[in-house]
Amino acid sequence: VVMGLVCGAFNGTLVAHLSIQPMVATLILYSAARAIGLLICNDLIVYVRNPSFAFFGSFAGPIPTPIIITAICIVIISLILKKTALGMYIQSVGINSKASRIAGLNSRLLIFLAYTLCGLFAAIAGIVASSRITSADSNNIGLYLEMDAILSVALGGNSLGGGKFNLAGSIIGAYTIQAITTTLYALGISSIQAPVFKAIIVILIVVIEAPPFKSFVGRISAANAAKGVKA
Repeated sequence: VVMGLVCGAFNGTLVAHLSIQPMVATLILYSAARAIGLLICNDLIVYVRNPSFAFFGSFAGPIPTPIIITAICIVIISLILKKTALGMYIQSVGINSKASRIAGLNSRLLIFLAYTLCGLFAAIAGIVASSRITSADSNNIGLYLEMDAILSVALGGNSLGGGKFNLAGSIIGAYTIQAITTTLYALGISSIQAPVFKAIIVILIVVIEAPPFKSFVGRISAANAAKGVKA
């Protein structure tokens, strides 16, 4: 958890203070952290035979523990984003960082806090993923999850450029991506080929959200409306 906070703070520093593009900064940290993990583990799978650790990936009675942890995290995030000033400030900075700064908000600090919180919850997800297989596997755990995260957010109706967020939409998007992944595997598509199909979906979403495409669609709609009026 501490390492998650450190990684989130590092990512927040890259974005907030060094003005590096968020996607680029995240990929930098992703590549570096995975490489560091491989070095620490000497490119080996480290097994953790601890019942307390395994509990996070097992069951609490009839209910899977990861579901309980996920529900708690969703409630906490929802309260932060919807019921606190911090959530409103984060949304304001996401929509227009310069305007927020002019209005008196410390946009750099807010961005830093947002990425630090993201690192915290990513660490919790990592603990759950590791506990399910009772090992630390730097080679495979979380592999290609960045693609699923992008797709979940985009399918949930959130802008990839930042701004207003839709937590419920992101959750639905995550389940949709998992359903797509399960379907691809059921159709006999390997785990190596599946990211190709997901990448195609990402490209389509990015193209649809691009201002030139929206402008093009708007011109077509206006032209069709004009034809309808003339008719």
